[in-house]
Amino acid sequence: MKYYWISVLVIVLDQITKYIADNSLDYRVPVDVMPSLNMTLVYNQGAAFSFLSDAGGWQRWFFMALSLIVSIVLIIWLRAVDKHQSYLAWGLALILGGAVGNLIDRSLYGYVIDFIDVYYRSWHWPAFNIADSAIVLGAGLLILDMFTHKQQSNETT
Repeated sequence: MKYYWISVLVIVLDQITKYIADNSLDYRVPVDVMPSLNMTLVYNQGAAFSFLSDAGGWQRWFFMALSLIVSIVLIIWLRAVDKHQSYLAWGLALILGGAVGNLIDRSLYGYVIDFIDVYYRSWHWPAFNIADSAIVLGAGLLILDMFTHKQQSNETT
């Protein structure tokens, strides 16, 4: 149960930061924070890297359904995780929080609010948010769990 609190924390932080960004930044106007980091408000109607953002509107419902299905699977999976697999549990909880955070945006607005703009010279990484960061971090922990869990399994056999 304790890992669900991680998901809740991600959702709350994600929604608070998106609210602040949406109410304090002008759309597509970068605000310098430090070298290689801007805050730039953008609305993403697609998936990662704005994939399918110009698809005509059906993608909203598709990504909402996909996020809902993935969230249900993650909840079930998280309940079944062995208590010794903390990397896996943390990873699933972070991905769940991120998926729900972006699902909330799609449900309320029809797009995801992104605002973190990392760049080098004139090259910009696609804008992202706290939910996206949690998903990436969670995926990294799942990969780490695969290696450490496999190693632990090999040591016991």
